[in-house]
Amino acid sequence: MKSVMRGISLVTAFGPTVAYAAQMNETNDMSLILWLFLALVALIIGTQVIPACVLFCKMVKRVFGANEEKAEDDEKFAGRAP
Repeated sequence: MKSVMRGISLVTAFGPTVAYAAQMNETNDMSLILWLFLALVALIIGTQVIPACVLFCKMVKRVFGANEEKAEDDEKFAGRAP
């Protein structure tokens, strides 16, 4: 148990210094490759939105228009032609 506690205290004491050392070499500018990748992701998402909107509109139309079509079909089968 003592060795576990000693290991945890060593990791806690020396762990943050590694993160600070890694932060010093960081640059804030974004490379061209990253911008191109983000543009590609935006293009893919944008092209997927159009079919999603079309399918959603069709679904809403069928859900709210289904009652009217069903009522017309029921009248035809009951012998009450409009």
